[in-house]
Amino acid sequence: MTSYAAIRDPMADHLLTPQNAAVLIIDFQPVQVNSIASRDKRQLVANITALARIAKLYGLPVVLATVNVSTGRNQPTIRQIIEVLGDAPIIDRTSINAWEDQDFVAAVKATGRKKLIMAALWTEVCLVHPALDALAEGFEVYPVVDACAGTSLEAHDAALDRLVQAGAKPTSWVQLICELQRDWNREATVPGFADILFAIEGH
Repeated sequence: MTSYAAIRDPMADHLLTPQNAAVLIIDFQPVQVNSIASRDKRQLVANITALARIAKLYGLPVVLATVNVSTGRNQPTIRQIIEVLGDAPIIDRTSINAWEDQDFVAAVKATGRKKLIMAALWTEVCLVHPALDALAEGFEVYPVVDACAGTSLEAHDAALDRLVQAGAKPTSWVQLICELQRDWNREATVPGFADILFAIEGH
């Protein structure tokens, strides 16, 4: 049996594919994780770890960003992400908006991808600012809503509303993994797909 999806061009597809998207993970550092109030912290870490595992499984280019590690004011990316994506480039910066850091923007553009799957802490700052700038430069932005969090639920929701009004396309990590897998006939990634997806009950 042959699926229609098997013949779709993964580069031109309007949906997300392993060939047309990149993942940006911004400021998942201990201070930021510990300060969120819009989501359970353990669930947030589980969700962002799932996103990291998805990126690894499907070979998506990943850009990690931190703020103020080199200045000594902040700690590095949490270990759960590094354990999965330890070989991904990490861009440290001082700007609150990652898109105002030349190295970060250069790393994003070096992926060659126009669809940007984004997660950041906090939603209302470190996600919304670079996402708005990326949209203004012609990128498509897909915020992973359950792998982001804010200082309050109202702040998180307001940030996502602002992004949607600007043209962003919200997703969740479960929606994302199913969109990337698309077909059980893509057997190479089925074991990893099942391992990540069906571990949801253990989160």
